[in-house]
Amino acid sequence: MSKDLLLSNYSYNLPPELIAQTPVSPRDSSRLLVVNSPSTHHHSIFSTLPDWLLPGDLLVLNNTRVIPARLFGAKSTGAAVEVLLLEETETNCWLALVKPGKRFKLGTKILFTPQHNQTNGNINTQTLKGNPRDLTLHQKGARLSATVVAKDEVTGGRILRFDCDSPESFWQLLSEFGEVPLPPYITSRESQPLQYQTVFAQKDGAVAAPTAGLHFTHELLDKLQSKGIDQTYITLHVGVGTFRPVEVEKITEHQMHQEWIEVSEETTRKIKETKARGGRIIAVGTTAVRALEGAAQSSLVDEGNELQAFRGKTNLFIYPGYDWQIVDGLITNFHLPGSSLLMLVSALTGRERLFSLYQDAIANRYRFYSFGDAMLILS
Repeated sequence: MSKDLLLSNYSYNLPPELIAQTPVSPRDSSRLLVVNSPSTHHHSIFSTLPDWLLPGDLLVLNNTRVIPARLFGAKSTGAAVEVLLLEETETNCWLALVKPGKRFKLGTKILFTPQHNQTNGNINTQTLKGNPRDLTLHQKGARLSATVVAKDEVTGGRILRFDCDSPESFWQLLSEFGEVPLPPYITSRESQPLQYQTVFAQKDGAVAAPTAGLHFTHELLDKLQSKGIDQTYITLHVGVGTFRPVEVEKITEHQMHQEWIEVSEETTRKIKETKARGGRIIAVGTTAVRALEGAAQSSLVDEGNELQAFRGKTNLFIYPGYDWQIVDGLITNFHLPGSSLLMLVSALTGRERLFSLYQDAIANRYRFYSFGDAMLILS
């Protein structure tokens, strides 16, 4: 089997101090590794992005917005719990990852605690476990509750039914009780929730940010537009499909979890016009890639060879050998070893070349992962 299809060949060693804990300010002052020929690359700054693109290129950005999907509370027994909402399965019912998972049996009732009862966004579980009176006070103050109604075999999560009068009341309570979740490798709490949203975020639904988009400022978007580099938007609500690790050695056996996407009529029109005049489609982030290529795959099945607008779910898994339909270039952050995102980028650059670029980035002390630096891949 090709080395490109084995999980063990997607590993690398990263010094822990290169895992970015806080975002840079301003956003576009992050570093940019530019890959613009088959054999060369350059070190730059993200604010220079207009210098590396051409008039007539089209940037495709993900306008999803991260919801306050992390909740803390306690079971009726008094045990502290943590919940990460993944996606709404029906009105007031959500698929969620839960801690401690093995103790969430069917019928378990959870009482959630508002944010102002949290320390740095987290319940102080040591205090709660050691003082039953504190737990009782938290439970008395809770106004948001849920019941475990099913187990999801694919994710290992639970389906929670929230006790709310209406969808509107659920979202209002979620804004009070939930917090924007940061990845587990971000241990610093110095960043603000808005720093984990793109400046163009519009549509609620993601549980993680489309991090390549975090580098953009309104001023940079205006500068790009003034140079003739147009912009359009897709929506992919980032969920477990994006951040779930690949756990099988033969990566072709990995099953991606579905994520909801929308590629509008306006976006498909702009893509067709750009392609017709010889411009390039530059996806901002792996989520934009999956939305565009997922819509293209649907068009191939349902509509022939022409890209069509699409609303629905995709579980497209892109790895080396993939036959690209839409995307010509990519702006992306540096990804975790063994992740499906690393495999997606390898499909564009080639695995061996990508790891050579990563080693150069490490040698030059680039910052990695969600709050880290970026790559621009044009070749």
